[in-house]
Amino acid sequence: MGSQEVSNVDWQGKHVTVAGLGVSGIPAARVLHGLGAVVTVVNDGDDERSRGQAAELEAQGITVRLGDGATLPKSTELIVTTPGWKPDKPLFTAAAEAGVPVWGDVELAWRLRGPDAAPWLAVTGTNGKTTTVRMLASILEAAGLRTAAVGNIGVSLLDAVLGEETYDVLAVELSSYQLHWSPSLRAHSAAVLNLAPDHLDWHGSMEAYVADKGRIYEGNTVACVYNVADAATEDLVREADVEEGCRAIGFTLGTPGPSQLGVVDGILVDRAFVTNRQKQAQELAEVADVNPPAPHNIANALAAAALARAFGVEPAAVRDGLRAFRPDPHRIEHVADVAGVAYIDDSKATNTHAAEASLAAYDPIVWIAGGLAKGATFDELVTGCAGRLRGVVLMGADRALIREALARHAPEVPVTDLDRTDTGAMSEAVREAARLARPGDTVLMAPACASMDMFVNYNKRGEAFADAVRALAAESA
Repeated sequence: MGSQEVSNVDWQGKHVTVAGLGVSGIPAARVLHGLGAVVTVVNDGDDERSRGQAAELEAQGITVRLGDGATLPKSTELIVTTPGWKPDKPLFTAAAEAGVPVWGDVELAWRLRGPDAAPWLAVTGTNGKTTTVRMLASILEAAGLRTAAVGNIGVSLLDAVLGEETYDVLAVELSSYQLHWSPSLRAHSAAVLNLAPDHLDWHGSMEAYVADKGRIYEGNTVACVYNVADAATEDLVREADVEEGCRAIGFTLGTPGPSQLGVVDGILVDRAFVTNRQKQAQELAEVADVNPPAPHNIANALAAAALARAFGVEPAAVRDGLRAFRPDPHRIEHVADVAGVAYIDDSKATNTHAAEASLAAYDPIVWIAGGLAKGATFDELVTGCAGRLRGVVLMGADRALIREALARHAPEVPVTDLDRTDTGAMSEAVREAARLARPGDTVLMAPACASMDMFVNYNKRGEAFADAVRALAAESA
């Protein structure tokens, strides 16, 4: 699409401020500069890494202002922001007062699409986004379509819409941050997988968070895919302003009704995209084709299948795509069996909703949990899983919150509280879990918390867990 015309905005000489350096800010600045805009990048930080990035941009003729992300540069006509910048930043307050629009990197990519651009199949939700988008891309590829998993993962959206490679359709993961700043985005079809409290410090309230998630349905043309088990997602469909003829399509782990996808006798079936949805059901795949076949992952597969079917993909491609899919690391990943105990790495379970789904997939469990709670509470999570717990090992800065919830709702479950937050704590956590576990149990690291108190990210936390498990296996050999 590199040769196609970009949006009808005249970028030549347009004064654009890019808010934030980083994985989306730097590419946005370069693209806008290449289109002829006068670009100024503002950044709160002024550390060594930022200065290095600034030097590279300035060498290309882009102005960079470090250590001041609050003041609106003179003559600014548009702000393009990275997703992490909160809406209450002084820069955005100043922009609102001056009547300056704010776009996110996704909005910029949407506006820069060519006239023959690939339609977007979009996915959001509190948990499962990346897995669902990658499943969707695998299904689309199995159908012989040129596609890519883009957005919050994989290929950057700017690269996808401006690069030389052409696509038939894009599988797009969108976070609530990105949706907040994407007022004109209009997907072919979209799914909201689930809704649970998360990132409330960024959005300010659960209502604001849910509203931003719901933006993904605006202007959909074929299908709005919702979770039958999560009524709030269907509510968002009802509230959305969609194109005439766009349908509400549900997915459920139970028997599907008309206009739904679901599960019957171990088979994923479609009662939405069939000729007679009152009486017909189309077999798509077996539950065994989903890897791993945990309940929440089957839900992800159904959502991916719904979006693919909305795009006209044949049933065989759904089956083949699901069979070919391999989950990313640290998502309910089986590390090893040691002394009859399975060790599962779900470091990606960085909030209570994700941990709840993971805990529901195993029984009995020795649970490794803790980290940065991000304002979360744990009573509901503990109440739901108490009957499955053999024991719990707690670590991380906010572990006391989980310990207190366990004391209230599962006082009989033995708890080991590791009073250390160095990275070596993971090895001790695994050893303590092994001590509590019996043959046939699962040691599950599903922290329900963010990792940054002890690790760079959830990937590093997962790697530390896997390393500790492998060390334990070597000792037991």
